Amino acid sequence: MSWFNDVNASLPEAHKAFSSLDAVWQLQGRVITTSSLCEVLRVELDGKGYYVKRYCKAGDNPVGALVKSKARREWENLQRFKAWGLPVAEVVACGEESRWSRPRRGALVTAEIENSKDLAWLADHDSPLLQQPQWVNNVSRQVAEASAVMHQHSFAHNDWKWRNILVSGSEQDPRICMIDCPAGTFWWGAFFEYRRIKDIACLDKIARRTLTIKQRIRFYQQYQSVKKLTPKHRRDIAKILRFFKGRE
Repeated sequence: MSWFNDVNASLPEAHKAFSSLDAVWQLQGRVITTSSLCEVLRVELDGKGYYVKRYCKAGDNPVGALVKSKARREWENLQRFKAWGLPVAEVVACGEESRWSRPRRGALVTAEIENSKDLAWLADHDSPLLQQPQWVNNVSRQVAEASAVMHQHSFAHNDWKWRNILVSGSEQDPRICMIDCPAGTFWWGAFFEYRRIKDIACLDKIARRTLTIKQRIRFYQQYQSVKKLTPKHRRDIAKILRFFKGRE
């Protein structure tokens, strides 16, 4: 993947800052997260906010060139979601460098979603929005529809958690945005079924301590596009509830 910079020249600071991988590596900003694999910074240029994810390694895969790097997978997954009509953060720059056909460094830059918070932050801070039934229903429906679209394509997110779902917009018209999906991929058969259950179980980890039982059931109904649960649906719910039992 060659370097991609989609920032218009009318935004000179950002256009220059994201002009190459080396330029992105020189950026300084507020550290959001950091690990041995990557770090995420927030920078502000031309009066706009951006999130810069810098991968310092190819990823946790030892065979390098045989499997795509996490930077490439995340970029491709965001483009895939966009093609499926799902709301994603706008990718303004991305790329990676290789040595002997093995990816080394990589970076992904996305535009900030103004006035947004991730769902986990709202839960951790006891946001009053989570006490508003209509707001919860609107957000629940959007997350359920996004989950269904991914799974209809036999795609599993593999980290489908509240922290990876941003919410912006007004209290009357909230809008979700999907971020951070380097581990998502396609699965088939029993492997896909396991990953599908995991995706929904990951969402329910915070939901079960934040939402009512009725709201959680409504989410599942929205996910399945049904008004009444069948015995098959109830077995599905039982698998979701048991998924993390004994692992926490």
